[in-house]
Amino acid sequence: MAQAAAVAKPPAPPRRRRTSATPRRLPYLLIAPAALLMLGFIAYPVISVFYYSLQNYNPTKPWRNGYAGFDNFVHAFTEDPVFWDTLTFSAKWVLVEVSLQLLFGLALALIVNQTFVGRALGRALVFSPWAVSGVLTSAIWVLLYNSQTGITRYLADVGIGSYGTSWLSDTSTVFPAAIVADLWRGVPFFAILILADLQSVSKDLYEAAEVDGAGRLQQFWHITLPHLKDAIVLSTLLRAVWEFNNVDLLYTLTGGGPAGETTTLPLYIANTSVDAHNFGYASALTTVAFVILLFCSMVYLRLSKFGREAK
Repeated sequence: MAQAAAVAKPPAPPRRRRTSATPRRLPYLLIAPAALLMLGFIAYPVISVFYYSLQNYNPTKPWRNGYAGFDNFVHAFTEDPVFWDTLTFSAKWVLVEVSLQLLFGLALALIVNQTFVGRALGRALVFSPWAVSGVLTSAIWVLLYNSQTGITRYLADVGIGSYGTSWLSDTSTVFPAAIVADLWRGVPFFAILILADLQSVSKDLYEAAEVDGAGRLQQFWHITLPHLKDAIVLSTLLRAVWEFNNVDLLYTLTGGGPAGETTTLPLYIANTSVDAHNFGYASALTTVAFVILLFCSMVYLRLSKFGREAK
């Protein structure tokens, strides 16, 4: 008995602690209310637009409301010349604006990336227009283009042009005037993104290129530009979508005029829904614009090989 009692009992195996799945799910549970709220705010308008695009819906003419099928889309493509005019102008507006904004934004980014006295102040001045809202930007340029107190009066004082000239009411000058106004606010966007990417370019690459006898232009073409490829692709895509949907600046500057010369497709949609109360047809036009933007974005990303290194 004594010997049996003296024999030490083997220690019991440690009890396996049950791990709870709650800590792993906790982050998802915490963000779930905000995610569901955002999904509701995004999903409901999108679904409602698709639904009303198949309806005849005009609150001022309720006797005509009802299911329309694809009649709204057929009318847009075959019977509405304004749709094609606004779509053509939208493409022209996006192409000119994005190209010029990219060109001037790249130039500004290269300038403020250099070391010079007052560089911090120069960067602040370059980036400041991007902090101004679209409506305030429009108000500033409406005052600048005012025929009585704006640029045209001072130009007339020095013998350029005539008094009372309004660039925003002349079909030959309204497009360049609107382009300049939007450039003032859009160029800093490209400058900010491109400058941020320029900061990550290794100086050793430029030093090695100088040793090999490469000039400034060759360094820009073979080092800077390939490094900026993804930043340029992303910024141009984002800006193209924003410019296509630009309503506030053109509406405040010209209202789509004169004679519909500056009416983009989104502005035409806004006029159709808000002014004409034809929400069914406006929803169909919105669906068409959505499909166009989605298709063009996918093709652009595919052709530009975004996110893939050039061979």
